[in-house]
Amino acid sequence: MEALVIALIRVAGSLPVLRWAFVGGLIAVFIDLSDLFLRQAIDLGGLSNYQEWDKWVDQVYIWLFLIVALRWGGWERRVALGLFAWRLIGFIAFTAGAGRGILIYFPHVFEFWFLFVAARPHWPARLRPGWAEAEDGTPAPLRGAEAVRWLLFLGALKIFHEYTLHTGQWFDKCSPIEFIENIADCIGPV
Repeated sequence: MEALVIALIRVAGSLPVLRWAFVGGLIAVFIDLSDLFLRQAIDLGGLSNYQEWDKWVDQVYIWLFLIVALRWGGWERRVALGLFAWRLIGFIAFTAGAGRGILIYFPHVFEFWFLFVAARPHWPARLRPGWAEAEDGTPAPLRGAEAVRWLLFLGALKIFHEYTLHTGQWFDKCSPIEFIENIADCIGPV
């Protein structure tokens, strides 16, 4: 029952991306992370294999991100399709029994790329690092070299994230609330 309740919350949290790419994408990612807290708050039987269950439920928002990304053109769309396919291969390998460690080789850069591209029209003009602008004042489509630079940056961030989650398993030994409390203890009184 717990898996069903949290899955329904995750699916509902994924749907706004179809209307609002950037804000809906942020909501989907936030709701994806919320299951770590929901598992502690809801006691309806637990989730037996959380990592596998999570990767299956992730497919909802990932495919919805893809639907939105298919509306894009140029490099934004091409890179999104490639990153989606790469992560899908990793997901298949993971569910076929390759284990969590395989995910470091198939990082979910698609998620970061999606949020980056969806956010571009919302950046203030003064913060757009060398981006050309279309006639309507929105960022022009990315050029090849520009797309590659951003892809490398986002890829490095996501590989570190995948390492902490699946290779180093830094958060497996404490709950999310304990993790936040540990950070607060390190920071000390504000």
